[in-house]
Amino acid sequence: MTNNYGHILLEQKAAIDDELIRALRPYFESAHLDARDVFHHTARIDLHPDAHGPGGNARYPNCLPPTARKGLFGEVMAGMLVQAYQFIGQHHWSIPIFLFRYHAEVEAYIFALARDPARVREVSGRHGNDFIGLGIDPATKEVVRFIAGEAKWRASLTPAVMNELMLGEWDGPAAEGVRKGDGIWNEMNTGLPAPQGLEQISSLLREKARDEYAEAIVSLDRALLLGAAPISRTDYIFVAGNKAARRAAGQTYLPSNAPPPEYTAGRPLQVVELVVSGGVDLIDRLYDSLWKPE
Repeated sequence: MTNNYGHILLEQKAAIDDELIRALRPYFESAHLDARDVFHHTARIDLHPDAHGPGGNARYPNCLPPTARKGLFGEVMAGMLVQAYQFIGQHHWSIPIFLFRYHAEVEAYIFALARDPARVREVSGRHGNDFIGLGIDPATKEVVRFIAGEAKWRASLTPAVMNELMLGEWDGPAAEGVRKGDGIWNEMNTGLPAPQGLEQISSLLREKARDEYAEAIVSLDRALLLGAAPISRTDYIFVAGNKAARRAAGQTYLPSNAPPPEYTAGRPLQVVELVVSGGVDLIDRLYDSLWKPE
């Protein structure tokens, strides 16, 4: 870790079991609760419908197809790790709420699925930053910094897959082409000083916790005005995936000491790599378990 760059490698040591699923479940249910309320209300299904009742097949997030689940898993894990580990700058990060309700395609998918169970299909990812957290001053209660970035899951995480994630796909055959440059590094470099996610968090706090976060809301409102001085930003990249067969213990695929030349934003940057085995099974077991009795 340097003054402006941090890297954490997390590697699975114990087997995935029921105890791990039980430990993760409360955080994942909390992360998805707001979107669950919104999507169920829009689709006119009960929050806790009987398994055989109308709409029981369309409960969020249990009903989501595999690719969508994997994307959500990465975003929630990114938030969990922000709160569990000391990141670059030693800031204290708060995650008042996740932004999953702002996923129009999932909302439409659940509405249709509740009325026609045969309409199972994949859905595209949510637009905008995958993750946003707030740095709230403990004395003034104002937002003085935020952390934002990208969270990705890949079932097979190899160097080639990591390069595609970070740099974009090849424009032409790999042996002859060039990278499109539309990967994660580009997302970081072109990130707005005040992204739309801050407006979405501000709106949700006004709706759900106006009194508790009054000072934070006011400070966000000031920072979101056109031409206003931006709040300091920390960038965050979280990449998780299954351990590749040739990946040695302790091996990193992203730089561990300093950012690469492809990162030009110049902001404090935190990178986390999570390496697991049987990750697809973990995600399925975890999401199948949400809001279900033991």
